Amino acid sequence: MGTGTGRKFLFVLGSARRDGNTEQLARLAAEQLGDVEQRWLWLGDVPLADYRDVRYPVSERPEPTGNEELLLDATLEATDIVIASPTYWYSVSSSTKRYLDHWSNWERVPGFVEAMAGKHLWAVTALAEEPHQAGALLDALERAAVYLKMTWRGGLVGVGNRPGDVLSDTTALTTAKTFFTA
Repeated sequence: MGTGTGRKFLFVLGSARRDGNTEQLARLAAEQLGDVEQRWLWLGDVPLADYRDVRYPVSERPEPTGNEELLLDATLEATDIVIASPTYWYSVSSSTKRYLDHWSNWERVPGFVEAMAGKHLWAVTALAEEPHQAGALLDALERAAVYLKMTWRGGLVGVGNRPGDVLSDTTALTTAKTFFTA
């Protein structure tokens, strides 16, 4: 991947702390993208309000504003969306879940569903246990991709409990070198 590919990666960082194992693993994998455009948004910097289902009636649906509008625009501008969330209790973090929940309301934004079709959805996660424990997280994201007719590109899973531990996971580090280019 290089200049002229037209690809734009959005990294949605859902960790409760900056530069945690998940983010470190995502950044190592992203090094392989070269000069492909990348945008990194830590959800701690752009928090969303708790999700309220306001899909119906459509006439009462407020337009996204503030952080919600920023995240919606970033999502729509990307060709590739990377959900970088630690595995917490076998699922994504609460801030990541809130971001994904807002996709339900965004389905009523004109053009959102059509724009999501064909985008690529990726996952990067780290957890303190065995990699297979991330299965529910990966399954949920794959189902979201299928629902919106996105292309599911899979998950990069690393093991690390304390900050920096993932850098000792040689399997994850090897996979990171080709994750976005395979």
